[in-house]
Amino acid sequence: MVDWMQAVIEAAGAAGVAALMFLENLFPPIPSELVMPLSGYVAHLHEGGVVSLLWMILGGVLGSTAGALLWYWIGLRIGTESLQRFARRHGRWLTLTPGDVRKADAWFDRWGGWAVLLGRMVPTVRTFVSVPAGVSGMRLRPFLALTVAGTTVWVSALAGAGWALGAEYDAVSAWLDPVATAVLVAIAAIYLYRVATFRRTVRRQDAARGADG
Repeated sequence: MVDWMQAVIEAAGAAGVAALMFLENLFPPIPSELVMPLSGYVAHLHEGGVVSLLWMILGGVLGSTAGALLWYWIGLRIGTESLQRFARRHGRWLTLTPGDVRKADAWFDRWGGWAVLLGRMVPTVRTFVSVPAGVSGMRLRPFLALTVAGTTVWVSALAGAGWALGAEYDAVSAWLDPVATAVLVAIAAIYLYRVATFRRTVRRQDAARGADG
């Protein structure tokens, strides 16, 4: 899958990065933690210039922001309770549980606009914090501004790391592919574990919620 993602980025450039980062919001096994470093790595190998890196970062920001807008719209249209019911019935393949929705909601209740900014850098919360922002009726303009700001920091750091790695291609080429493959295998294993234990996790979350209530 690493080779596939790299091939997409090499073939489509920033547009490919945007597409992958949008899909990351919908399909957890496509992680930004691999997409953006790969984009920086490809930018350095094929162009070597900062301009190419900036285009990759722009693609990452646009794709991730589009995904955030999708979840914002879902929150605006259906609300937290409906999304929790959806997660209970159909969330297995998204590894989205009602508890994940409640976690993002609590994060937003506690931090407000800061949740949108900082949540873009926190796994799981990064994707779903847009939902309570929509539910709360947060205005689109500040939501977009905070989302773009947080996303830009996150994707720039990851792409910059990949670009710096490209500068040391001869030194790292021997171990880069195995390490990237190991990371992807670990992410896929976590995803499959969450799929396999989805019902158990939901029951545990329900029990914990009942105990707290």
